[in-house]
Amino acid sequence: MAKKTAPAPKTQEPREEKPGVVQRFIRYVEDSRAELRKVTWPTAAETRKATFAVLGFVAVMALILGLVDLGLSSIIKSFLS
Repeated sequence: MAKKTAPAPKTQEPREEKPGVVQRFIRYVEDSRAELRKVTWPTAAETRKATFAVLGFVAVMALILGLVDLGLSSIIKSFLS
């Protein structure tokens, strides 16, 4: 019979310590600031233009939904009366 050999003892490798919560938060803030510097921010005119486009779209959709609601409510009233 073959002789069984004991497995070699595992040597513990030095573990790297995880950074603490404060260090991770500081790293997050630094990385965020670095990414924000890369952003191409819109000009005031572009922002104004986009704002008016959104407000116009909202006004048109409110009008359409109001008309649909008015129509459906009149149909339901005619069925119930």
